[in-house]
Amino acid sequence: MKSNPDLSIIIVNYNSFNHLKNCLASLVKFANDIKYEIIVVDNKSTEGLINDVLSKYDEIKLIKNNKNKGFGAANNQGLASAKGKYVLFLNNDTVFFENTIKKVFNFAESVKKPLIVGCKLLNSDKALQHSVFDFPSLWNVFTSNFFLYALFPKSKYFNKYHLMNSRINKTIEVDVVTGAFLFGCTKEIKEIGGFDERFFFYNEETDLCYRFKLNGGKIYYYPGTAIIHLKGGTANKISWFAYKNQSLSTIKFFQKHFSGINCISALAMHYIGIIIRIPIFLIIGLVTFNQNLRIRSFYYLKLLFIYPRNLFTNNSNFTPKTEY
Repeated sequence: MKSNPDLSIIIVNYNSFNHLKNCLASLVKFANDIKYEIIVVDNKSTEGLINDVLSKYDEIKLIKNNKNKGFGAANNQGLASAKGKYVLFLNNDTVFFENTIKKVFNFAESVKKPLIVGCKLLNSDKALQHSVFDFPSLWNVFTSNFFLYALFPKSKYFNKYHLMNSRINKTIEVDVVTGAFLFGCTKEIKEIGGFDERFFFYNEETDLCYRFKLNGGKIYYYPGTAIIHLKGGTANKISWFAYKNQSLSTIKFFQKHFSGINCISALAMHYIGIIIRIPIFLIIGLVTFNQNLRIRSFYYLKLLFIYPRNLFTNNSNFTPKTEY
């Protein structure tokens, strides 16, 4: 383990050992001219032995959990051990093809302010992924659930992903960068408590960026470098786990950051969006003989009967430094 590293790289792993192997191999190959440490947090993988995967890397710090604690909680474990000035939360299904680490580090050093940075994320075919988006608001909850984002993909008024669809190629301030590659100032991220562990999977980075901005920090999209994020290449894979946790985490975000009529309105639009997708995906799936669409329709039906307990009632343990 390098003393006084510039950067602590935290990778949460749950199975997916081949992804992890490729991620680490490419990281070590391309991360040059910077002192870094790697912390791998394994959420009780069941398809092999994590020690075997890491055996060729002498300096990786391994944290082994006795259960799957979720993405945010596992990242917080790594954050607690981080010694770097900066921290990088990195998905295990990412692959480097250039010295992205050094380029982002140099950008962060040039800003000289508390910041979080995301770079370009690419599919395996080098197509651009959505890697930045706007904070949830009543308006973009409406546009997302009623398909306006699809009708007006490049409109900043109708699509919370408008920046990516406009192919922005300059460094800009944004609301949220995705957690596949989230680089930031260790001290300031620790100050706000890291990730909120009540978000088991999905929306952790949205909540983190929201609180980071409330605390006076800046969020940047830096397109001067890129990595491959393989998850984007499996968009057609249907997973009940993903559908369920996306919906639960969305509702939790409403519960935490919206109140009163705003929360009720957001929840109502969320559920109406689910309801209208049931017949749409079913009919299109039947007409086109697309089994994936029929499965989606069934999953949306199941989502109607799932609502998370409100874990955020009277929660005021975070006081922002500045108004946002």
